[in-house]
Amino acid sequence: MPEFVNPFSGKIPDRKLTEGELIRAIRLNIAAEHEAVHLYMAHADATDHPLAKRVLIDVANEERQHIGEFSRLLQVLTGDEDKWLAEGVEEVKEMEAE
Repeated sequence: MPEFVNPFSGKIPDRKLTEGELIRAIRLNIAAEHEAVHLYMAHADATDHPLAKRVLIDVANEERQHIGEFSRLLQVLTGDEDKWLAEGVEEVKEMEAE
């Protein structure tokens, strides 16, 4: 969603982000990309126009690539993100097996 009314959107702070702030910012970026995927796919599902549907799905998939890029960056920055993601995967696998 547009953030133009947010006075901090696009504003460059007078100092560099701390590592913790950067990690939080990357998490917010990931959430924004997920929101964009949701929005574009909902629009694609809501139209029968073939070209519009194709473009919306293509753009949504590009956002999914961005999620991958930000996720990898988050893994580098935190050093333990992979561990937490893997634990979550294992928990679901255990539930599937039940």
